[in-house]
Amino acid sequence: MINQQLLQPESIVVIGGSNNVHKPGGAVIRNILNGGYQGVLRVVNPKEDEIQGIKVFHDVKQLPTTDLAILVVAARFCPEYVEFLAKEKQVRAFIIISAGFSEETHEGALLEQQIIETCDKYGCALIGPNCIGLLTRWHHSVFTKPIPNLNPKGVDFISGSGATAVFILESAVSKGLPFNSVWSIGNGKQIGIETVLEYMDEHFDVEKDSLVKLLYIENIADPDKLLYHATSLIRKGCRIAAIKAGTSQSGSRAASSHTGALASSDSAVEALFRKAGIVRCFSREELTTVGCIFTLPKFTGKNFAIVTHAGGPGVMLTDALSKGGMEVPLLSGERAEELKSKLLPGAAVSNPIDVLATGTPEHLGIAIDYCEQHFDNIDAIMVIFGSPGLVRLYDAYAVLHQKILECKKPIFPILPSVNTAGPEVQEFLKKGHVNFADEVTLATALTQVMKTPAPADQQVDIHGVDVPRIRRIIDSLKDPKDPKDSKDLKDPNDTKDSKDDGYLPPHVVRELLECAGIPTVPEFVSEVKEEVLDFADKCGYPVVAKVVGPVHKSDVGGVALNIRSREVLAAEFDRLMKIYGATSVMVQKMIKGTELFIGAKYEERFGHVVLCGLGGIFVEVLKDVSSGLAPLSYEEAYSMINSLRGYKIIKGTRGMKGINKRKYAEIIVRLSTLLRFATEIKEMDINPLLADENDVIAVDARIRVEK
Repeated sequence: MINQQLLQPESIVVIGGSNNVHKPGGAVIRNILNGGYQGVLRVVNPKEDEIQGIKVFHDVKQLPTTDLAILVVAARFCPEYVEFLAKEKQVRAFIIISAGFSEETHEGALLEQQIIETCDKYGCALIGPNCIGLLTRWHHSVFTKPIPNLNPKGVDFISGSGATAVFILESAVSKGLPFNSVWSIGNGKQIGIETVLEYMDEHFDVEKDSLVKLLYIENIADPDKLLYHATSLIRKGCRIAAIKAGTSQSGSRAASSHTGALASSDSAVEALFRKAGIVRCFSREELTTVGCIFTLPKFTGKNFAIVTHAGGPGVMLTDALSKGGMEVPLLSGERAEELKSKLLPGAAVSNPIDVLATGTPEHLGIAIDYCEQHFDNIDAIMVIFGSPGLVRLYDAYAVLHQKILECKKPIFPILPSVNTAGPEVQEFLKKGHVNFADEVTLATALTQVMKTPAPADQQVDIHGVDVPRIRRIIDSLKDPKDPKDSKDLKDPNDTKDSKDDGYLPPHVVRELLECAGIPTVPEFVSEVKEEVLDFADKCGYPVVAKVVGPVHKSDVGGVALNIRSREVLAAEFDRLMKIYGATSVMVQKMIKGTELFIGAKYEERFGHVVLCGLGGIFVEVLKDVSSGLAPLSYEEAYSMINSLRGYKIIKGTRGMKGINKRKYAEIIVRLSTLLRFATEIKEMDINPLLADENDVIAVDARIRVEK
């Protein structure tokens, strides 16, 4: 619940205020006063008469009606204060700085729940507990520094960690990134990151509100809400970037110890962000760099001109851009020679454009003008200009400032001399610009921005998928948790008790794939040798024989490839049936093609995460997979395929023909639709699919269900 008393309070009281600005209770008062708060500021402290020039109330009972209360007292006192202030003083918004709640102990969690129940009863907004506060243009109710430059078109920043928020602000301020608001949600049991996005979405005004949102997330409590409102904001013109911490096992422990957050699967996070159109970042520097990129004019090209007076950084930037799939095209011809004639002898113009360390501000301006006006194959300009000690940087940065205002093509200023030319850089930032001090960090962040797709269509594509039949098959399955019903679903090698889930038999898997319109290789399953041999004679050799029963067939020697005669098949049948847990043998027509992989896993709260990639070593060793959140659109499927490191193999390389990408994408979409209507499927994979330029066919699949 976010209300007017939280965002624009006419009166604020600090419970536990102090004269000591090195304590949270003193620092928050200092920041509110220094921020120019126009309302009435009150302080409660039983031991002081005046705090930082403000007359003090010794007891909360003496307070008049107040809009917002900031609590900086021990956790054990907070529930009583909240109850009294909400009931007797009509306080309708609370910011609880104090720690010692659910992030620490069970007793603390009980105190926190008591506070939440009180706030819900009286309709109060609650930020925290265990946070640094809330920073807006109306009131600076935080106890930390730095306080960034605030303006309406600055960034809205929402963080699940107060300390991390401070470090991200440090990174942002040095780049000149402006802010509109900073939300430190702390434990976030009432107002979480999703709640803040919901409010920003439902109250969005494109003329007045910030178009950039940065998120630091430790726990995605409601993935559907995050997806819905992030997608909605992006479609309204906003741009969103986020860090999700705690996706590794060790990172999960760290996140849990800090805020009580539980880490989500990394593939689920990746899929969620991809579907929403959120740019995913992995460090504070990357997040704030992406935020700075968002402040520049949006562009869709990928061709960059680099203007520099230092050859090395220009080369490193060229390498980093190329690695990220962007281009630094060659500049040649009459216009390039004309530019060269206007620069100093020895200058290079092929791109990067090196105006030399002795180049003047005028030379910098000329190079930018040519990129803007005469080189049509350039979409944006990157300018690297530090302090060689030979030019007056105030003049150079004045030229750069003017060109940023004049040029239609975006200009990325890379000003590395933040120490030796600190005053000059600060003067440049004060004019409303940002600075990318490191060229490789910029290129890495820009790669993340450029490869993030637009928000996906949320409609489910059911064309060609027999949903009623899928439901009939799933509903008819016996319950694997019931001992008497588990025999058809359990892995015979599974020695765990009967409550564990089982895998579907091959004929049921085949039926489900058929319902989804996913083509499969001709196959036959039987425990009778003659039936298997007769099928092979009809479909023609060579064939493949696989044991049925054990889930991991290859691990137990349960696959025989390229069988070319009835006699060999008969021998392999006998061998396979002797494997522990074998119930029958499957025989398939042997086909060739590029091995592909599609898998899916159900993640609690997120739904089905669908994975795709090349099969074999690419998925098993190199982990080259891409993820998406079901249901998937065709645009999402193509984006997943295109983002694979092995995409060149799919496309075709070195004389090898590519695969039918359209059919691969179609199978991904159809599988996601199957999963959407069969949530009982908790894990499945199709490995391999064999593909060529004409067809993509499923060869082997397994499905695990939980009813």
